[in-house]
Formats: sequence, structure tokens, C-alpha cells
Amino acid sequence: MTTPTIVLIGHGMVGQRFLEALADRGITGTARVVVLGEESRPAYDRVRLTSYFSGTTPAELALADEDFIASHGIELHLGDPATGIDLARRTVTSRSGRTVAYDALVLATGSAPFVPPVPGSSSTGCFVYRTVDDLLAIETYAKAAARTGVVVGGGLLGLEAAGALRGLGLRTHIVELSDRLMALQVDAGGGSALRRTLEAMDLEVRTGVAGERIETDAAGAVTGMTLSDGSQLPADMVVFAAGIRPRDRLGRDAGLAAGERGGIAVDERCRTSAPDVYAIGECAMAADGTVYGLVAPGYEMAETAADAVACRLAAQHAAAPSAAHGNPPPAPAEPRTFTGADTSTKLKLLGVDVASFGDAHGTFEGSLDVVYSDSRAGVYKKLVISPEGTLLGGVLVGDAESYGTLRALTGSVPPVPPESLVLPAGGAEGSPGALGPAALPDDAVVCNCHHIDKGTVRAAVSEHGCGDVPSVKKCTKAGTGCGSCIKVLGQIVDAELEANGVAVDKGLCGCFSYTRSELYEIVRTLRLTSFAGLLDSHGREQARQGEGCEVCKPAVASIIASLAPSIGAGGHVLDGEQAALQDTNDHFLANLQRNGSYSVVPRVPGGEITPEKLIVIGEVARDFGLYTKITGGQRIDMFGARVDELPAIWARLVEAGFESGHAYGKALRTVKSCVGSTWCRYGVQDSVRMAIDLELRYRGLRSPHKLKSAVSGCARECAEAMGKDFGVIATSSGWNLYVGGNGGATPRHADLLAQDLSDAELVRLTDRFLMFYIRTADRLERTSAWLERIEGGLEHVRDVVVHDSLGLCDELEALMADHVAHYRDEWSATLADPEKLSRFVSFVNAPGVPDPTVRFVAEREQVKPDLTLLSGPDIPVRTAADHAPELELEGTATR
Repeated sequence: MTTPTIVLIGHGMVGQRFLEALADRGITGTARVVVLGEESRPAYDRVRLTSYFSGTTPAELALADEDFIASHGIELHLGDPATGIDLARRTVTSRSGRTVAYDALVLATGSAPFVPPVPGSSSTGCFVYRTVDDLLAIETYAKAAARTGVVVGGGLLGLEAAGALRGLGLRTHIVELSDRLMALQVDAGGGSALRRTLEAMDLEVRTGVAGERIETDAAGAVTGMTLSDGSQLPADMVVFAAGIRPRDRLGRDAGLAAGERGGIAVDERCRTSAPDVYAIGECAMAADGTVYGLVAPGYEMAETAADAVACRLAAQHAAAPSAAHGNPPPAPAEPRTFTGADTSTKLKLLGVDVASFGDAHGTFEGSLDVVYSDSRAGVYKKLVISPEGTLLGGVLVGDAESYGTLRALTGSVPPVPPESLVLPAGGAEGSPGALGPAALPDDAVVCNCHHIDKGTVRAAVSEHGCGDVPSVKKCTKAGTGCGSCIKVLGQIVDAELEANGVAVDKGLCGCFSYTRSELYEIVRTLRLTSFAGLLDSHGREQARQGEGCEVCKPAVASIIASLAPSIGAGGHVLDGEQAALQDTNDHFLANLQRNGSYSVVPRVPGGEITPEKLIVIGEVARDFGLYTKITGGQRIDMFGARVDELPAIWARLVEAGFESGHAYGKALRTVKSCVGSTWCRYGVQDSVRMAIDLELRYRGLRSPHKLKSAVSGCARECAEAMGKDFGVIATSSGWNLYVGGNGGATPRHADLLAQDLSDAELVRLTDRFLMFYIRTADRLERTSAWLERIEGGLEHVRDVVVHDSLGLCDELEALMADHVAHYRDEWSATLADPEKLSRFVSFVNAPGVPDPTVRFVAEREQVKPDLTLLSGPDIPVRTAADHAPELELEGTATR
């Protein structure tokens, strides 16, 4: 018997998983494996494809490294797709003319994007959204010739494409034929919540309509789209992301049976209608008649096909044994089967969490819905419950933190009332976050991508000696797919370790075995002012006399800065040793932007600014060629400063009375305000005055994470105080203080800490709350996460801060008083210190030379980064000459 040959057609995510499954079973050591791939790149992570637009490189998306391919002797032929299959001769022919005979053939050709039959869909400026090359083409065209884009399709891929266009600076329209976005995953309520959130991001959503035709100019380039209702959308480019179709033509042409709506038909062992031919992933119609467009079912099919191939090779060897190439691995005792899959999904689309699991649409007869909806926060949660109380499925929009726990509980009766599972975290005893891993049965699937249950994870810890999440991932593959299960995985690992009597290492990093809050107490009690001293006296043995790491250095720097007045440390983040500990942003007192330039953000307390100061900002932005933007924090950001320009810019601003806005630091950012009782007929208190007082009191306060605040002058809440770390809302009797809120990717309404406070009471309680948070929070932990994590939650914080249950209040107030008394603007101090100023150069060995790679192009009468230097060769850029002739930028240019 000659060496058996396995041919794999297609090298995408599912194809790569099949190769790994062969390697896991030892098959690559006894069989020849040939892969024919269409793309010029080896397998890469399509799930994270959109991350390319946020800086992830194609190399970082790669799933198959050269070592894996070489070490297993796999013959990988990229850019040479299969063009024909001869079932009678058992051969495959490729585009280059290569012919390979097979003993087992596996089709993993995936899917192709569906382009609706819209006239003009092949015009210049029309794209699909499927591969890395597609994204490169979209990026190039968008930068060169587009300001407005239309995405056809409002599903998973469509919203990712919309996010990409928006990130490229295009005004973006979404056109969806269904009556709601993500119709397959979410119900009407979830679709409405998602739509409101996206429209608040200035995305224009059109549902219930289709594209009628693409409008073009005389050169054949896109100028717009006419919709089925007769309306028109202006557009410079159109991206089709309206679903996928199985790429089954190769199999059909060879004579393989296929489904009426596409997909090569396979049985529960992923076998096609031809002997020794298998199909997996999106090109296959599974035994239940479904073509699965998610990666998790594809992975299951890959494992199933690998078992089937192993059985076939073992049977061939038994029939005609040969020792020439060794014995093949034994056939699995219980070969896998694939009869269907859980299509639960959790994604972050445009920064919005969206998840669905189980019977999300309530198709089970007699099912009941438990719904929580908060339109203002953009949160929608629905659980589907059977009449007997079994959790059948659900939809989560805006807050999917509980997805892992809820999905794992699906199919069982939850241990708490279902309504408590959808209330905001901390809103009810027994919320998903409070249940923890103990609530999950051992047969609860925690990793849907690889179908790994809680019992398997526990066994990896207890029986196989895994002591952390990375080792469990390597042992079980849990968490190596989409990654949505990582949080629950970590909870199970920690719980199992503790149950086995193993102390769980909760140290800050590999240099310190202490948590951030413990290090805070050590620094405060021992009055340590040096990172090196702290590391040598309290670091792990192997870390002492070292330099620390990128985790502990900025964390300790923040602790020392927040305690500086009380422990006698230098108060400036660039003083002495402190300077070397800072993150990139703090290092230059400015936020680094994607093209290597920096932003300049002066403080505007309470959002109140005089005309004279507005003029200064305008003059500085004009003179230095900066992009200006009014932010949601009620201040003006200026972008595009070179590092060597920062001192000159800030000298002008400081002279005009401005201070650092600390946009670069883990510190107080802004205190927003409405106009309050001074101007508004509904206002009951002077919110502007209070906002200014609070911002000036807490400016420069270093903390575990950024701090945001707002003051509203009445219950109408125009300043959005309930979405802030600490927010204040006026009442007729004083002020209500709310804490622990935030917007962003995981919105959370703040909780009421105290009500009807006088000015002095409000300041005193805020002082205590902030210092208690700084004292006890973990590194990079927002107040919202801290409030949910800290034992006792809000009630414990209230007891400490309001009722002084721990006797800490005098100390907390004294620490804040020290901060207020010793505050000094960081940029004013920097400008007065030649040593600090010496660091603001692009090149240490050439201080007067600006960075030539920091370049800009024109857009909407301002500048934007020219990223062609980062992404590839220069391309022609359509300038804004028609709109801003005074800029006269041609191609790429410096300011």
C-alpha cells in the first residue's frame, strides 16, 4: 500500500481547523496532506477581519504559521485553487495544471458574498466585504475617492462593513431589506435598540427597502443608489454585505449531490454522495438541511470529518497493510457526528454588544418572554422561558456581559427568578454576574466554538494540572475561537483552583504578587516614593533588582502620583524616576494618534468658555495647522501636533489661561453641565457653577482609570450625569449624587448614593467616594466595574462613604485635601523646566528635525492623517480643492 493522500480544497478557518484535527490524531505523520488554496495568504481569522481597520495587520490575523505547516509535512499551495474533480479517477486538478490523486478528499471552499442583482453592481466603487484583499481595496478606494458610502446589508457582516466605512471617515448609510437590523439574531425590540444606538453614531439606517440600481457618472464610477421606495442616497462607494452563498459549484460540477438552496449535501459524518469525499463549513449543507454560516459549526464539522477520515484510513490499512510508512492511527472508538449546531452568537459591532442564544425568537410552543428595556442607555434584554421555567434562549443588545452565564444555563431551570437575570448588574440579588460559575452544571457548554463544557474545564484543572486560563486553552481549546467565553472560563478556573485548596494568584503582574489595592496600602503606609524601592522590597523574588514590566510601571506610577502630597513624592508625572514609568501618552502629556501625531486638549471647566479663549484656540489651531473637534465632554480637541510642536502650542495656551485637560492620563477628564437655573426655565440649581467647582477640585487627580462626571440642573438630565463615574442631578432641595455609571462599550446607569445634599455635603461625599475608589480598585478598573466587583457592592460603598462604617472618612477627606492643596498644572510646570522640555523631540539624536512620516491630507476644510505611509505606497488623493481651495493640498503633503 502506498502512502495515502488527503487533499483539502480550501484553506480558510475551517480548513485550517481540519488540518489541526488531522495533526491531533497523528494522521499527518502517516499520510500525505495536500492543500489547494485560492487566496495568496494562508488561513486567517475572518471573525476578527474588521480589526484590520483598527490597526491589526494581516500577519496578526494569520491562523497558520510556517512552523505548523512545515513540521507536519503539509504541502500548501496558495493561489492555486482547485478547478475540477474527477470522481471516477479520484483526482483533483488545480488552476496551475497540477493534478493530485486522493484517497480522501475534503472540500472546505467556504462561501461567496451574495451580491443582489442590482443594475450597476459591477461599477467602479462597488465592493464586497469578505477577504483581506477586499478590505485593502475598500481602504484604498475610500481614502482616494470617497466621502459617502452605502452598505447593502444590515446583518453581522453589514454592520461590520458600516463600522469600517465610518472608521475611514465616510458618512455611511445602511440599507437592509428586512424590517430590522440583524433580523436573524435579534427580535424587533433588540433591532430597535440597536438602530437607535447606531443612529446616535450618525449612521443612517434604512430598513424595509432594497437597492433598485446603482447610479454612476460618465466614467462609470458610483455616484449614488436609488432605493426600491424611489428615494436616493448619495454615495461614492457601495459595499455589498448582504449575506453569503455556499461555494458549491466545484462539487456540483463533479456530480456531488447538493441542496436546493445551495450547499454540498453531507450526512452526519460529513460524507458527501461520493465515496471518500467530504465537505465541511459554509460550502456544506449539514444533515439537518442547514448551511451554517458561523465558525463554531464549521469547527465541529472539521473535527467530525477528521474522525471520518481516520476511520477510512484505518479501514484501508486493515484491508491492505503496509509497514512502509508506518501504521495509521487507530480509528476513534466513537467517531464524532454532526447533526446540527448551536448558533448562539456574541459580537461587538461598532462598539455595541449584541448577542443571541438558544431559541432567541421564542419559537417553542407556549414560551414566555421576560424583557428589560432601557432606551436611554441603549440596552435591551430578553429571555425566552418555557412554561415550566426552563431558560430556552435570549437576546442581549447594549449589554452582553451576562452572555456566557446565560448561554451556559440554557436548557435548565435557572437557580434564581428569570427577571433577576435581565435586571442591571447589582439591581437584583442573583443577577448573572453574582451567580458565578458555581451556578453552572458540569454539562453546561461554556465554549460554543469547540463545544467544551464546564466539566471538561474543571477536569483540565483538577486532573491535568492546568493552573491558569492559557494552559486550559492549550489543553482543551476552550477560548481559542471567538473568545466570548474567556471571562466565564477564568471564573471556572479560579473557582476550581480554590476548591482544590490552591491559592489563586491575583497579583498585579509577574513582578508583584500583590493586587493594585494592596500595593496602594503598602506605598501609603510605608511612604514609598520610588518604584525601584517598592520592587526591591515587595516584588516577587525573581523580579527584584529588575526594571518591572509594562503592567506594573504605569500602575505604580499612578499610585505614587495619587498619593504624592501625603507621602512626600514629587507631584509631577515627569519628575525623576516617574518619567520612565509612564505610558506613551503620559510620557508626552498628550494622546498619541494613529499617524504618530498628538492631540492637544485644554481644560474647559464645566464646558464654560469665554469668547477670548475661543479665539485663542482658533488662532493656535490655525497657526499650527491642527484639526479641531468639539467633543462630547464639552471641550475642544486639537489633533495633528508633532511631538516637537507640543511645547510651543502649550506655551500659547498656558499664556491665555488654559490648563491641561488630562485627556492623556488616567485621571479626571471632564465635568459636563447643562446651563442650569441661570438660563434654563426648568433648572432648579446652578449646575454650571457646581460643575466648574467640581472640575477645578478634582483636576489632575490620578486614579486607576479615567474619571468622567456631569452635573444636570434638573431631572430632565440634559448633561447625562447618570452615565458618568460620578454624576450630580439637581433637586429642589439640593443635589442627588449618583456613582458607578459609564457609557462606552458596556453602558451602565449610575446608582444613587445619596440625595438632597447641600453643596458642602455633596463635595464631602464625592471626596470620600473618589478616594475610596482610588484606594481599593484594580488596575484599569472603571468605577462601574469596581462597584459591581467589590464585596457588598453599592450598599458597602454607601456604608463606608456615607456612614463611615470603617472609620476611614477622615483619612479619605485628608487625602483629597492634600491633592487640592498641592495641585499644579502639569503643562505649566513642564514649560518651566528645561529638563522636562528636552524630551519633546522626534529624534533624540536630531532634536531639531521633525518626523517626516507625520503627514496630512485635506478633508472638509481641515487636515486628516495621511496613512498611505503606513499602509503601502502612495496613492493619488482627491483633494478638497472644490470645497476648500485655500488649503491647496495635492496628493500627500505636510502642513
